[in-house]
Amino acid sequence: MSELGRRVVVALIGAPIAVGIIWLGDAALATLAAALSAVGAWEFYRIAHGAGARPLSGVGIVLSALIPLAVHGQTLGVLRIPLVLPILVVLAVFALTIWLRGVDGGPVAAVSTTLFGVLYTGGTLAFVYGLRYHRFAIGDAAGALLVLLPLVLTWSSDTGAYFAGRAIGGRKLMPSVSPGKTVAGAIGGVVLTIAVAAVFVPLVLTPRAQLAFSPLGLILFASVVSVVAQIGDLAESLIKREGGVKDSGSIFPGHGGVLDRLDSLFFVLPVVYALYDLLLLPAPGAS
Repeated sequence: MSELGRRVVVALIGAPIAVGIIWLGDAALATLAAALSAVGAWEFYRIAHGAGARPLSGVGIVLSALIPLAVHGQTLGVLRIPLVLPILVVLAVFALTIWLRGVDGGPVAAVSTTLFGVLYTGGTLAFVYGLRYHRFAIGDAAGALLVLLPLVLTWSSDTGAYFAGRAIGGRKLMPSVSPGKTVAGAIGGVVLTIAVAAVFVPLVLTPRAQLAFSPLGLILFASVVSVVAQIGDLAESLIKREGGVKDSGSIFPGHGGVLDRLDSLFFVLPVVYALYDLLLLPAPGAS
């Protein structure tokens, strides 16, 4: 099967499963986020090893998976996470490094890459659960759509950037990091993202979730999502270049690894969580 064929098959199988889990929310969504966080952390630490660092991979993978599960527990009210806990975790990782790496094991790089890997994967993906149960998410439909909106817009940004870049070409955006990306592609990604948001919000989000944006708010929201998604893509390319790898993994045939597929979402999900608080409004007439 060709690479395009593998991509299509994976998308046809994976997309309905993902949408179903998003709709279910609760433990199913937390478990999916935890699994993806763990695999993403493993890929990141593998790349970090290639770049010369020696992170505490096992510790980081476990912590990455625990974050979405901890958010789930706190949402249910069965777990209370004290504010001091993140600091205690940082200190514990630092303490472990004393014995596991020592002076000659690159301890500063070990601690830094371990903790960054945790935040980059589990810390960001936990926001998918936060979006599903955002304060504006009244009911399953609203919660699911508040997750699907950034997913759809991120896909639109990638699609717009790809086709605009191929059709127009021209000046490279950042050739030292990602040689294929162009300025025209970046602009095309923003334009298509705004267009899709202008359709999705009034036709899907507002009638189903009773939520809306002001006209200016919608343009700002979609533009920021596209820009942040493209930055996330570039950030992962930067990591792979330092580690000397083409793909972060091969868990998704034709698509690469978790980092390859979710690189934009690592940046988009927490930013969208903040943007909802700033820009999302109850639809006119909503009770």
